[in-house]
Amino acid sequence: MKRLLTIAGLSLAASPALAHHPLGGLPMETFAHGIMSGIGHPVLGFDHLFFVAAMGIAAHFTSNRLLTPAAYIGAMLVGCGLMYAGIAMPAAEIMIVASLIVLGGIVLSGKALSMTSALLVFAVFGLFHGSAFGEAVAGAEGATGGAVLLGYLIGLGAVQYLIAIGAGWAAQKLGATDASAINARLAGAMVAGVGIFLALDIIEGPIVAALTS
Repeated sequence: MKRLLTIAGLSLAASPALAHHPLGGLPMETFAHGIMSGIGHPVLGFDHLFFVAAMGIAAHFTSNRLLTPAAYIGAMLVGCGLMYAGIAMPAAEIMIVASLIVLGGIVLSGKALSMTSALLVFAVFGLFHGSAFGEAVAGAEGATGGAVLLGYLIGLGAVQYLIAIGAGWAAQKLGATDASAINARLAGAMVAGVGIFLALDIIEGPIVAALTS
């Protein structure tokens, strides 16, 4: 557990610098660049990575472990497309942090989600994660054409779906045969802890400003 917390801490420290630079800061200009950037963003953005892993574990204990993550992928792509078109989801950063706390807490609880609940939770949070991805492709890396955007969306959706399925498979291989398994619940605790850490980081600034004003 100590090793997991250390890795999580290092990941958090690295994510702000890396999450928007899967191409080393270079602009996306080709379909291949779009694919590479789409694959890199959720892997290098550890807030997204932790959420997708927790989602995969939660999905694994639903009645359809292959379908439920697709609700997140679909909604995430919609959110990304909306942001690219200039329509941002409100308070996306706060909602992404909330998604870690909520989904981490669900996995920590040891209770399996129903199919309906899983589809709803995954889809709602997917919109906000997608909005953050859309901001990266629309702003941080310059103007992009249709081929680049298509590549980006393909890479973005494919890598996150594979991570989700892989996380559920890994949890099972480590002995988590049902939602109440201690291995799964420890993973949920770590994800919720990351969310709480990020939440404290968000509110730190306003608190300090209020105390010093």
